[in-house]
Amino acid sequence: MSGRATPAQHDPDCIWLTRCPVPAASGVAWALGWMTEEFGRDGITTKRVREAGLNLVAPDPERQAQYLFREGGNIQALAARALGAPTRVIGLTWIDERQAIMVRPDTRVLEPADLKGLRFALPGFARTRGESIARGMALHGIKSALALGRLDLEDVRLVDVPAPPVEQPSAQGMRRLWLGLEWLAAGRVDAVYVKGAAAAETAARLGLSVAIDLDAYPSRLARVNNGTPRPITVHEHMIEHHFDLVVRFLEQTLRAADWASTNLAELKHILAHETLAGVAAVEATYRGDFHRSLHPDLSADRVEMLRSQANFLWLHGFLDARVDVGQWIDTRPLDAALGRRAGIRPESVVSSDS
Repeated sequence: MSGRATPAQHDPDCIWLTRCPVPAASGVAWALGWMTEEFGRDGITTKRVREAGLNLVAPDPERQAQYLFREGGNIQALAARALGAPTRVIGLTWIDERQAIMVRPDTRVLEPADLKGLRFALPGFARTRGESIARGMALHGIKSALALGRLDLEDVRLVDVPAPPVEQPSAQGMRRLWLGLEWLAAGRVDAVYVKGAAAAETAARLGLSVAIDLDAYPSRLARVNNGTPRPITVHEHMIEHHFDLVVRFLEQTLRAADWASTNLAELKHILAHETLAGVAAVEATYRGDFHRSLHPDLSADRVEMLRSQANFLWLHGFLDARVDVGQWIDTRPLDAALGRRAGIRPESVVSSDS
């Protein structure tokens, strides 16, 4: 694979970006109009698509998938790769987004060891294993919290909470991801794992309390989950035949991450729209200097975290096959984008083969 567009391949009329309800630099670039501006110069339309399971909404989903950039949760991306999807990871982001174990105010939990014996809500399987995002997130979050107290899943009771077979990324859909919170408030379970702004908003409305704040622990291993790390993926077709477009997408993503680092107030309003929550929930969820951390990279640390998540999902039955994370990653587009931003000629950072 050369990493350069072949003469026989014409640029697409349209490229697609996923609309995932998460903080993402590519989403910020879209909100600021930079993606439309960048590709519009070449007459290329830029559109966003809402995910519905592993399906895409277009007259020709297979063709659309060839021109799709996805910056979203790793469960669906790993599940698709396990089924043979010809995607490559071109970047990884890490943004702490309020992962916590919630309890009722009358439940005494002072440290992770106090979780022993509690009834944890566990969302049921969706239509397919790879679409069972809520279940995968909750199971890994519960296991991580228990590990902090030298406990395991056998030390608690997991209570299945019915989940819809397919969930749309909407405000109502995001609330249904955390149906266990309603069960917790009603006393049907004792603890619930939550992540993100919509969950924080729902928990606050129900008067629930944070028992274990996973973000407060120094080891990031406690927070490896669906969104940490979050992969940016693209079809191999784009890298093989439209390499420059892939690099330009990453350039705008990096530019938006730079902008976010110095424009926190404006960023909060963008994230409120992106995460389908209010500004107050965004402020409660994304804390500290998160706005300085939207830049994608492919550091060894982030790659190892993705490998840890892939192993967890395989071990617990969310993947149809093991995923070789090292083979899934292609560093060349990001190297080229970083090189251009540093004033280095692309030829010096793009290798002649993969």
